[in-house]
Amino acid sequence: MNNVKSNFSIKDLENLSGIKAHTIRIWEKRYNLLQPNRTETNIRYYNLANLQKLLNVTFLYNHGYKISKIAKLGEGRIPQVVNEIVAESSAKGAAINSFKMAMLNFDQTLFFNTYNGLLKEKSFREIFYDVFIPLLTEMGLLWQTDTITPSHEHFISAMIKQKILVNTEKLQMTRPKNKSKTFVLYLPDNEVHELGLMYINYEILLHGYHAIFLGQSIPVESLKDLLPLYDDLIFVSYFTVRPTKDDIHDYLEDFNKQILSNNGEELWLLGKMLKELDESALPKKIKAFHSIVEFVEKL
Repeated sequence: MNNVKSNFSIKDLENLSGIKAHTIRIWEKRYNLLQPNRTETNIRYYNLANLQKLLNVTFLYNHGYKISKIAKLGEGRIPQVVNEIVAESSAKGAAINSFKMAMLNFDQTLFFNTYNGLLKEKSFREIFYDVFIPLLTEMGLLWQTDTITPSHEHFISAMIKQKILVNTEKLQMTRPKNKSKTFVLYLPDNEVHELGLMYINYEILLHGYHAIFLGQSIPVESLKDLLPLYDDLIFVSYFTVRPTKDDIHDYLEDFNKQILSNNGEELWLLGKMLKELDESALPKKIKAFHSIVEFVEKL
């Protein structure tokens, strides 16, 4: 447990569990569900055991258990009931909570055990959509509210990347069945957030297309090397932080001139920086997608 965040504020608990701080205080007072410690200035703080219990309580509460009934279960029985529910159904809430605890403890074994448990009921693709996407969305919010550190976010992202790579490699061992298009996946200069792009690469391969994954921080000029080699190229990029708000329009204009002036090339875009665009003014060969699901439906 070295180098692990072990004390949490009530705001941290709210962010991690989704239960309002006011409600947590009521559960403490009325049902004695948690036993917080207090600082010298009488401010509540909670340990990992408190967090684990609250996540289990939240899971049961979200599955229809009344809080009064949960309180009567006792310390040892609460996790047992959670495990019984998980055993009877593919409960993504329990998996997400387990992944959160793995993240907070930097616990690779817990991550892999949770993932392998999910594989008994779901495909990798289902795990990504049902569990990893909601988990990553929560991670972003937790990071923004200082509940977790960049180290936590990087740890869980690295674990998910491993699973994407393993499943992508299986698809790369077979030749593409659909040769009508070739996809080139890249990130622009100084953009390093590649997890979303890595998963899109998996989906493109799963749909039988040829994919060329270039990865992080690729200058537009370098993409011209592919133009003589392939017809009907579709470039795919994910704008998370780059290009910036001030640069994005100039970037796309330059891309359009340098890359899309031939016959069949297109640029398909995702990422939160797209909110800075007037999509109605985009060149005909540039398409914006608002989610991975929307992108995959276009394949």
